[in-house]
Amino acid sequence: MEIGIISDTHSYIDDRIIEHLKDCDEIWHAGDIGDEQVTDALKVLAPLRVVYGNIDNGKARIEFPEEQIFTIEGVKIYMIHIGGYPPRYTPKLKRRLDELNPDLFICGHSHILKVIPDKTRNLIHINPGAAGRHGFHQMRTLIKLTIKDGKPQNLRVVELGKRASIQ
Repeated sequence: MEIGIISDTHSYIDDRIIEHLKDCDEIWHAGDIGDEQVTDALKVLAPLRVVYGNIDNGKARIEFPEEQIFTIEGVKIYMIHIGGYPPRYTPKLKRRLDELNPDLFICGHSHILKVIPDKTRNLIHINPGAAGRHGFHQMRTLIKLTIKDGKPQNLRVVELGKRASIQ
């Protein structure tokens, strides 16, 4: 399965995002959606899994959960908006990760793209950075990966353009 991972759109979606996600079997949005036009546009492309973020309104919090826990082709995924980084998770998140034992941990919030192996918990931590234009990040990003034979493979970073540039 081809997966697109996106976060922190802050009500912004453009043709570049659509172009890079149109071939995905699923899209995962790790919160701070902003306007529902973003999720409406993504739902047309592929099945969508979403968690709400700290900027999301009551409507988004009714439609989407705080966390998603699911398995695809034998790979267990845990997604929440605010997650921190290994090994500096909050005590609550450490307990949650230890309880769930995911293979992939997906979060957003920081606007900083990072992919970090967490050897203590035997998982891969993924923050796709920010695809939107709001925030301090310089480059808008998303991540694509393939899940095949029970393993995440072929992880790619997609640079969408500078935050402040007109697309």
